[in-house]
Amino acid sequence: MADGDSLRFLSGGGEMGERMRAHNWSCSPIGVPETWPQALRTAVNIMLTSRQPMFIAWGPKLAFLYNDGYIPIFGGKHPHTLGLPFAEVWSEIWDDIRPLVDRALAGEATWSENLHLVMERNGYPEDTWYTFSYSPLRDEFSEVAGMFCACMETTAQVIAERRSTAERERLFELTRDLFGVATFDGYLKSINPAWSRILGRSEAALLAEPFTAIIHPEDLPATAAVLERLQSGSPEHQFQIRLLKADGGAVSFAWTAVPDATPGSNIFYAVGRDITDDLRREEQLRQSQKMEAVGLLTGGVAHDFNNLLQVVSGNLDLIRRNPADPARVVRLASNGLLATERGVKLTAQLLAFSRAQKPDIRTTPVSPLIAGMDEILRRSLGPTIQIEFEIGGDGLCVMADPTQLEMALLNLAINARDAMPGGGALHFSARDRIVSDDAELLPGRYVEIRVADTGTGMSADTAVRAFDPFFTTKGVGKGTGLGLSQVYAMAKQAGGVARIDRSERRGTVIALLLKAAELEDPSESPDDVVTSARLGRGRTVLVVDDDLDVLLFLRDALEALGCKVITAQDGMSGLDALGRADPDLLLLDFAMPGMNGAEVADRARVMRPELPIIFASGYAETAAIEAALGDGAVIMRKPFRVADLEAVLQTLY
Repeated sequence: MADGDSLRFLSGGGEMGERMRAHNWSCSPIGVPETWPQALRTAVNIMLTSRQPMFIAWGPKLAFLYNDGYIPIFGGKHPHTLGLPFAEVWSEIWDDIRPLVDRALAGEATWSENLHLVMERNGYPEDTWYTFSYSPLRDEFSEVAGMFCACMETTAQVIAERRSTAERERLFELTRDLFGVATFDGYLKSINPAWSRILGRSEAALLAEPFTAIIHPEDLPATAAVLERLQSGSPEHQFQIRLLKADGGAVSFAWTAVPDATPGSNIFYAVGRDITDDLRREEQLRQSQKMEAVGLLTGGVAHDFNNLLQVVSGNLDLIRRNPADPARVVRLASNGLLATERGVKLTAQLLAFSRAQKPDIRTTPVSPLIAGMDEILRRSLGPTIQIEFEIGGDGLCVMADPTQLEMALLNLAINARDAMPGGGALHFSARDRIVSDDAELLPGRYVEIRVADTGTGMSADTAVRAFDPFFTTKGVGKGTGLGLSQVYAMAKQAGGVARIDRSERRGTVIALLLKAAELEDPSESPDDVVTSARLGRGRTVLVVDDDLDVLLFLRDALEALGCKVITAQDGMSGLDALGRADPDLLLLDFAMPGMNGAEVADRARVMRPELPIIFASGYAETAAIEAALGDGAVIMRKPFRVADLEAVLQTLY
């Protein structure tokens, strides 16, 4: 008979509430409901009014009671298992869950997460996973009489995740990126197969030795700095560290590393991407851009040199046609000399561009330097640009290479011209500045040179990148992006800085802050030295130069100064002459076939330790000479005039 009247304590309960009220409990292990203790009634009422899957197992045989939420879990076992013993209801998993049941019946609550159980709820075995708790239920005597379970099936979630703790594993195995877990003690704990594939080292070897053993020696200081920041809890992004392959070759990687967030943890996680090909492509792009820049540069240089050669050759030709007019010859010769001085500056600019020349940083008066650029500025900028100067007195001096400073100002002027296609004004100014608190500059006195235009101006994004090499906003073929980067490099070499001032509402202002210097006492110019044939009288000079025309000029110039001259066209011949003769001075070219000037000088000093040596050298070779012989080497930079040679001889004699 039905026991509906005896289950009046139930409030609702859905399908299972109806089924429990209609169920014949007379044959049940727990008996008819009117005999149920209050603890069971309360638990059943809580269970039936909950939407979460729940069941109760009560009595010596653990009769099984469940709610509507549990019906999908039961599958085909529903509804005929209501009230049957737990071990019979779930016989196929009883051995798996019995230890948990025993613990609950012993009074201990348990929790299981994603427990794997093979159930036969639909007539066939299937893998299932559950997260659930077992809690003991006590009767009116406080004895454990059953257990209560709140559960949730996680089968779909676990399968999805496993398909995903599997897809990730596959990617982990196939990716070319390096994934690793490492300790701050210096060892790798876990790595993916890409480490072995790229580096040609076994996983066992990589895990057995400190990871510093496979880091390029030059990158060890950077690695130590990264590890220090990681240990402080700071993640590191996109830093480059090279690793060594088994054959000794280096592979460049861009890394991201993150410390483990667990307090007291000794590990960090790292991902490295092979950027060897990226760096190679970047280098190829840089070389391509450099070649474009060189092409543009050589075209302009060829034009300027042709003009200079025209002036020199034309004046010499006029002198040859009428050498009998002394006043005319002096005037024409002066024109030719001025043209060669322009050529000297142009050559110096080329060498500064190639960065082959060591900067000649010295006290440089600002006002005469800028004033002396007036002609080239007006010729370069054209009639639509109005040039204004506000450069102070002659006492304003900076520490800089004057040639490079001229080139920097010319670059700024040309850049400004391009920003004023319809014309405008370009303003040069210079003033004293006292710097006391600057992140880039040491405290002290500086000269600020400002070049301001009335052009289109720069956006904030452009201003941030303007000094980057090869960055340009101009179209293809219209700019190399080298101008402003060279300006910045010049300022930094001189211990200063270049900045873009965007505080003006119109146009662009570039400010050069260069170390101030005191104006040196004016010394006698080489042009003012009176040539004297008595200067070198009684002196013998050994001249070694592989260029015959230069050699003949040096011979004639020294003889004009009263010297006796011995000549040689290569290093070995010069050393032979040194062994035979007893010269008072050795004048050497640097770049010669067979033996360069530094090598000749080394051997000459062994033969004649006290012999004075002068190098006649191109601008690009001064750094190499000083590297070989020290800062004390006497160097005359080609091209030089007879008066320059005379001035050097005066310092020696």
